[in-house]
Amino acid sequence: MAVSLGEEIMLLSLDDTTGAAKGESAARWGVAAGMLLELVMAGRVTVKGGRVEVFDPTPTGDALLDGRLDRLARWVHGASSSRKVVEWLTREHVKGSQDVVDSLCARGLVTEERHRALGVFPVRRYPEADGSAERELRARLAAVVLHGAEPDARTSALVALVHATGMHPQAFPGLPKKQVTPRMAEIADGHWAGVSVREAIRNLQAAISTVTVVTVLSVVP
Repeated sequence: MAVSLGEEIMLLSLDDTTGAAKGESAARWGVAAGMLLELVMAGRVTVKGGRVEVFDPTPTGDALLDGRLDRLARWVHGASSSRKVVEWLTREHVKGSQDVVDSLCARGLVTEERHRALGVFPVRRYPEADGSAERELRARLAAVVLHGAEPDARTSALVALVHATGMHPQAFPGLPKKQVTPRMAEIADGHWAGVSVREAIRNLQAAISTVTVVTVLSVVP
């Protein structure tokens, strides 16, 4: 399978040289949402009314996505009532991000470096090992957002996630937000997807907005 939406979000976030995540909090929410949207587009999951359900637990053949699908199925089936999208993103955004980074390492796209900050605290960084996937990804984004090319469904989904998480600086470094947001909003709101995927994106956008506000408020003294 091609690089997944969650992996693409992470590639945009990781600094090619230092391997540090830029906008790490936003990237984590975007990764979790990206993997969920990938499962929706694969016909395995439905997201509507702020709730998430497993429609078809059949494996996709992609180890990363199938791991999420299995965890989601067990989590949903273990509940006495339907599960909220916000709850899933909150539950999965940290572990999901680590699993995505591990997948990128396994693909040979990034490499893991370990050291200790101040000689005490363990830190892991993921600098670029093979930049081909990220170059292709950024070229697609530039084509549709900056140059007006018609996006395919996967690129549209990625743009919708980047727009929802506010990862404009990571996707288009050095460009003012006002230069890219109108076109990104246009793509995100377009009719490029079927009804189920459009509804899932609206639900994920609302959920990301909710968890982002909660995260910000939780760190305000």
